[in-house]
Amino acid sequence: MKRFLFFIPVMMLLEGCIQTIAVRSMGDIMDYGFQAFNEESDLQIAHESLGSNLKLIEALIKADPENEKFLLFASQGYNAYALAFAEDDSVERARLFYLRGKEYSLRILEKNARFKEALNADDATFRLALQSFTKTDVPAIFWTASNWFSYINISRSDISALADISKATAMMEFVLKNDPTFYYGGAYLFLGAIEGSTPQILGGKPEQAKEYFEKCLALNGDKFLLADLFYAKTYAVQVQNQELFESLLKKIDETSIDVLPEVRLPNAVAKQKAKLLRAQMNNLF
Repeated sequence: MKRFLFFIPVMMLLEGCIQTIAVRSMGDIMDYGFQAFNEESDLQIAHESLGSNLKLIEALIKADPENEKFLLFASQGYNAYALAFAEDDSVERARLFYLRGKEYSLRILEKNARFKEALNADDATFRLALQSFTKTDVPAIFWTASNWFSYINISRSDISALADISKATAMMEFVLKNDPTFYYGGAYLFLGAIEGSTPQILGGKPEQAKEYFEKCLALNGDKFLLADLFYAKTYAVQVQNQELFESLLKKIDETSIDVLPEVRLPNAVAKQKAKLLRAQMNNLF
């Protein structure tokens, strides 16, 4: 009887281990899934697949809450969903998705107790806490900052949201220092957008924004069209350079969707948003 009683918890333990192994084995499959998703050029197919895949990822997170790969998938996925399929139709939904994306990658960073304590501290303390991270933390820091800044960008009337822009900036500067090539020079893109969308009277530096965008384009071989989109939307509008604005949108229109196959979807999103931005040109200049 004692042997039988011992056998029961052992079997339960083995069952738990098998489940954990099965869940974690999904990580490689999800890697391929995200690659396939980013290579998709049809926005309707991408829209239909991303929502269900996000719920699958969240189910995997419930089964394995500390799995950093799944947390990053969720952060990146909600960022993509908000940018591609929510921002232009419902700002409120986009805000919700950006916050979800931020919270998932933030779970990874909050394992660092020093950083967790600094989240609500002053900017100087926050920047010091960032120094406790290394290059291996760049993905979690980038996607947290990307979601955070994107939320701020569509919440400009919210003073409490704007107050966090310096922290999102500090995180992107960390990425720039430790891995400027990450996500096709994405840190340059976001820093350019921050400087380019901030009026000079409030401290914006348009020439710095231009430099950031040019460095981003140089890093990705001028093939990551979201950089051109934000270059036009922020810097070109801020300095009222309509000629640059039109040339950037024209470039987006004329560039083949296959110019960088691994980011067909982001480039397709850039093409769609460029059309919407062009329709606003008379109000912007």
